[in-house]
Amino acid sequence: MFEINEQLKKLPDQPGVYLMKDERGEIIYVGKAISLKNRVRQYFQSSKNQPPKVRAMVGHIREFEYIITDSEVEALMLESNLIKKHRPKYNVLLRDDKHYPYIKVTLGEKYPRVLKTRRVVKDGSRYFGPYIDGGAVNRTIEILKKFYPLRTCGKNLERPQDRPCLNYHIRQCLGPCTGEVDHDQYMKMIQEIILFLSGKQDELVKEITQKMEEAAAGMNFEKAAEYRDQILAIRSILEKQKVILTSDIDQDVIAMARGMDQVCVMVFFLRGGKLMGREHYMLTGGEDDDRREIFSSFIKQFYAGTAFVPKEILLEEEPEDRELIEQWLSAKKGSKVRIKNPQKGEKKALLDMVYKNAVEILEQFSEKLMKERERSLGALDELARYLGLEKKPYRIEAFDVSNTQGVHSVASMIVFEGGKPKYSDYRRFKIKTVEGPNDYGSMQEVVYRRLKKGLEEKEIMTEKGILDEEGKFSKLPDLILIDGGLGQVHGVEEVLAALGVHIPVAGMVKDDRHRTRDLVYQNMDLHMDKSSNAFLLVAKIQEEAHRFAVTYHKSLRGKTVVQSVLDEIPGIGSKRRIALLKHFGSIDKIKKASLEELCKVEGMNKKAAEQVKDFFQQKAAEERQVEG
Repeated sequence: MFEINEQLKKLPDQPGVYLMKDERGEIIYVGKAISLKNRVRQYFQSSKNQPPKVRAMVGHIREFEYIITDSEVEALMLESNLIKKHRPKYNVLLRDDKHYPYIKVTLGEKYPRVLKTRRVVKDGSRYFGPYIDGGAVNRTIEILKKFYPLRTCGKNLERPQDRPCLNYHIRQCLGPCTGEVDHDQYMKMIQEIILFLSGKQDELVKEITQKMEEAAAGMNFEKAAEYRDQILAIRSILEKQKVILTSDIDQDVIAMARGMDQVCVMVFFLRGGKLMGREHYMLTGGEDDDRREIFSSFIKQFYAGTAFVPKEILLEEEPEDRELIEQWLSAKKGSKVRIKNPQKGEKKALLDMVYKNAVEILEQFSEKLMKERERSLGALDELARYLGLEKKPYRIEAFDVSNTQGVHSVASMIVFEGGKPKYSDYRRFKIKTVEGPNDYGSMQEVVYRRLKKGLEEKEIMTEKGILDEEGKFSKLPDLILIDGGLGQVHGVEEVLAALGVHIPVAGMVKDDRHRTRDLVYQNMDLHMDKSSNAFLLVAKIQEEAHRFAVTYHKSLRGKTVVQSVLDEIPGIGSKRRIALLKHFGSIDKIKKASLEELCKVEGMNKKAAEQVKDFFQQKAAEERQVEG
């Protein structure tokens, strides 16, 4: 058993990250410290001066663990990664995990390409973005292609090519694959592209203007006209970009608006003093926190997931660990990054503008949330009237079973609270006691397991004085919906009677086109108004339950298919099986591989490669005999 007081005595006086856990062993908070001993002990001292949120969290802590790091900067990086991975209940969290596109210049290649990507990897490439408008990325790349004949293919240029592709013949690629392209000339094009993407279009226009004048002076008017068109295209883009600051450095400007139970952070992206885009982020868990702490949490989570870090970040208030965050961001960027809190001048005016935008978005979001909440609660009132329930079914649990002729039988349990999905309470079950295609028995098993577990957990938590809401299964539903008709409903009702539980059960019946038709309840078909909010809610629940079950079923079936085929090959153990799949990517490609290709796989030798080859050749022969 974990003795908190004893473990507090053993804490080291070193930097690191600590993880607080609750009764169920789930991580509810992640924090960093320059001294683990001092920081963690503070939580368990007098609670008089602690904010309500901290007092609530400490009340749920049953154990903790920690990771020692070499420095506080390293602790900050680890903290950010762990928060993103575990999404603890009491940390301030970004509601939206948005993966915006970047423009990637593959500088790690001898002849770089310009691509659109949503993945940022350390491969020597340079990334520009993120771009909020995906269409703007495509338009920018098309403009670059028009004036810079770069390669777009992924050919291995080290190998000799038979002939250049169509792009070469229509003058949209210089054709590095021919081996006849001047590398310095090609890299000059890349440098111009980098100037353009870095927001230094004015500097680029000057360079192109000089080349245009030189071409005209040399009587090369066709080339001069090309440069002129290029300058006009760049200027047309510049006209669409609003100049915000006289400074030409890259900046992100961040402001925050806070409501009763929502926090909105607005970011303006300035590149070279021009507004390139803006985006807002809704935060959860920060309603009662200090503003400086919220800014600190946001910056760490936001920049941990971005490739580009600007030279300057403007904030309404300095984060509590500004210097530490500056060190981390500077290391990430490779040059000095400054976080500033301007109090006057054009930068302060810009912050005020960003704040006004944050307030506007927050008001729109709150209004939308309120309308959705009213509509959802209205749907629950309607549903209660259809079913004749005394109170609205705030918590609804829906069950669906999926299998292939009784093989890989699985079930899903999804949860809606207040008319909205509660994803954290979703559960998946493998059917254990039922054999063959028996949806009736499978549904009985999964509902029994869910309720039995809930009742047991509820009893334990009551003894310990812990609320039902804190358990995984202890909070029972107000209504159970199952994917099926009258037979399945009666089967589930038998389970409830055996457990002594009184919860209304209704069946969601589908039509011939597998769409929600009606509810079956108390031996009757309820003919619901198809345009009612109650019916739309039931249809949404049935679709979500089916999606969740089928996704799980497919994943299990896919794993078994892969394992069963490769497991049959003599001499191919788990390491070789993983290596083969990693190298070729699929069973089909392993089948088609030559003996030489199989030998190149890590861990494979000639004998093992022959075993694989012989196995699939024999399989193919057997299949031909069956077909004949």
